[in-house]
Amino acid sequence: MSDSVNTAKRARKAGIASFIGTTIEWYDFYIYGTASALVFGHVFFPDTLPAGVGTLLSFVTLWAGFLARPLGGIIFGHFGDKYGRKKTLVVTLVLMGAASFLVGLLPGYATIGIAAPIILTCLRILQGIAVGGEWGGSVLIASENAPKGKGVLYSAFAQQGSPAGNLISSGMFFLLALLPTPQFLLYGWRIAFLASIFLIVIGLVIRLKLEEPENMKVVKKKDAVAKVPAFEAIRKHWVLILLGAGALPLIQVTYLKTTFATAWATDTSHSWAYSSSTFLAVVTLALVVQFIVQPFGAIILDRVKDMRKAIFWIILPEFVLMPLMFFAIELGHPGIALAAMAAATVPHSLFYAGIGGIIARAFPTRVRYTGISLAYQLCSMTVGGGTAAAAQWMYTSSGSIVPVAILSAGYALVSLVCTLILLNKTGWTASENSKAEAADEAEFAAALAAEQTERDADSKGAPGATGSVSAAAGSAPAADATGADSEPAPARAPVTP
Repeated sequence: MSDSVNTAKRARKAGIASFIGTTIEWYDFYIYGTASALVFGHVFFPDTLPAGVGTLLSFVTLWAGFLARPLGGIIFGHFGDKYGRKKTLVVTLVLMGAASFLVGLLPGYATIGIAAPIILTCLRILQGIAVGGEWGGSVLIASENAPKGKGVLYSAFAQQGSPAGNLISSGMFFLLALLPTPQFLLYGWRIAFLASIFLIVIGLVIRLKLEEPENMKVVKKKDAVAKVPAFEAIRKHWVLILLGAGALPLIQVTYLKTTFATAWATDTSHSWAYSSSTFLAVVTLALVVQFIVQPFGAIILDRVKDMRKAIFWIILPEFVLMPLMFFAIELGHPGIALAAMAAATVPHSLFYAGIGGIIARAFPTRVRYTGISLAYQLCSMTVGGGTAAAAQWMYTSSGSIVPVAILSAGYALVSLVCTLILLNKTGWTASENSKAEAADEAEFAAALAAEQTERDADSKGAPGATGSVSAAAGSAPAADATGADSEPAPARAPVTP
C-alpha cells in the first residue's frame, strides 16, 4: 500500500475518532448549560430567592467550569506536548464522564442544603478542566494526521463534535421536558447526566485505537519535547496565544443563542414567553442547521487562496443576523424565532469549522497542544463562561434586550480583527505550510539528514576497514578467516632441466 493511501486512511480514522470523542465530551459539557437554564436554579438553590436570582446563580456555577478551563489547558497541554496526544485525550474523556455522572447523582438543596451548590460547582470545575484539555488535543489529532496542506480541512472533524454534542444535549432535554414539570425537576433532568456513562465507554473504545501523529513521533524520537511547554509557549509565543484567544469570541455566541436565550425566552413574566419544550425545539432545529452547514466553512477555507478574504465575508453577516435574532424571538412566534435563529447560526458555524485549524497551524509541534489550548481556554474563561451571566445581568439591569444584541455584534468585531491579524502573521493559504509548520519541516528534515549522515558514517566503519585491507592485499599479507595475518609462503626453488 502506498504512503499516500496510508496517510489518507490514517487521516480519515483520526478525523472520525476525533469527531466521535468531541461529540461525547461536548454533550457532557452542554447538558450542564441547558440544565443551568432550566433546572439548577430550582434544584440546587433556595426557592426563597427573588425571581431570576436562582438562574443567575446557576449561570455563575456554569462560569466556574470556564474559569477552570485554562488550568485544564495547561495541565493536559503539558502532558500532550511531552508524552503524546492519544494518552491525554483518554484521560480527559474519563474525567469529563465521571464528573457528569456524579452531577446526575447529586442531591438537591432541599436534601443537603448549601453543600448542594458547592459540590455542583466543584463538579463543574472538573468538567472545565477536562474540556480544557480536550479541545486542543482533538483538533491536533485530526489536523496533524491530515495529508499535507489539509490541516484546516481535517480539523473540522473535531469542530463538528460541538454542534453534534449540543444537538444531542438539546434533543435529550427536549424529550425529557415532555415529562410533567414536577417529574422533570425531580428526576427527569438527571437521566441526561447519567446516560453519559454509556457514551464514555464508546468513546474510550475508539480513542484507545488512535495513532499518534507522525510529527509528534518525530519530536519524541529526537528528544525535542519542551521541558515545560507552558513556559515555552508563553515566553516565545504569547502574541499568538493572545491573538488566538481574541479570534474566538464569535464562537461563544452559542451561549447567547442557547443558554441565555433559553432562560430569557421561557421566562413566564413575558407576555410572549415560550414553553420550555417549544423553545428547546427551536434551539434543537437551529443546531441541526449548524450541523449541516458548518463543514462548508472548512471547505471554503481549504479551497480559497486567501483565507483572510473568506473570513471577512463569513463573519460580515453576523453583525446583523445575531442582533435581529433577539428581536425576532420577542415576537413570540416559534416559526419566526426558528427562522431568525437558523439564519444567525450560519456565519459563526462556518467560522467555527476552520478557526481551530487556523490557530493550530500558528504554533510549532513541540508546544502546539499547549499553545492552542491556552488560546482557546483564555477566551472561554474571560468571554465564554461569562457570556450567559453577562447577558442575564444586562437584561435584568436594563429591562431591554438591546444591550445583549450589541454584545453579540461586539464579539463578531473582535473575532474578525484578531483572526485577520493572526493570518497575516502566520500565513493565509491553507494549502501551504504556515511559518511554524515550515520551520518544523525544516527542523525535521535537518534531523533526518543528520541521522542519515550518522548511519552512513557507521556503515563505513567496519566494512570500510575491511575494504582498506582488501585494497592493500596486493602489497600486504592477506588475512585469514580470523583476521590474523597469514605467514608468507616459502619461495619455490627454481626447477632445473
